[in-house]
Amino acid sequence: MSKPQFFVSPGYGQRFLDELHFSQAVRIGDRVEISGQGGWTDELDIPNQVEEEIAQAFRNVERALALAGANWSHVYHVNSYHVGGFPPEVNTTMTTLFRENMPDNAPIWTQIGVDALGLPKMRVEIRVTAHVG
Repeated sequence: MSKPQFFVSPGYGQRFLDELHFSQAVRIGDRVEISGQGGWTDELDIPNQVEEEIAQAFRNVERALALAGANWSHVYHVNSYHVGGFPPEVNTTMTTLFRENMPDNAPIWTQIGVDALGLPKMRVEIRVTAHVG
């Protein structure tokens, strides 16, 4: 079995490692898993519009995957966590971004409604698993 390799992104990833002691991604052989990614900037700012927050979370997922040598085309499993339920703009934005980022595969997906996430203004967090190779 391959030894786990952990990856930390510059900016928010280093801050999370220093303050909360967790990494952004891990790769074990051909499998890549990432920690949940919110729609934050490196300064941990959250956009006001939920659609932009989701889009930023997708960019942060892509960033975490790249650290471990993966990208959206390798993703086969998505969990998304949502505060505030599932108004139409949430599913529309998620689905649009799935199609844009993974046009050749439709991953398995579980949506989970939650009361709160790691930062007070967060409304979405996305965690994925990918297979490379």
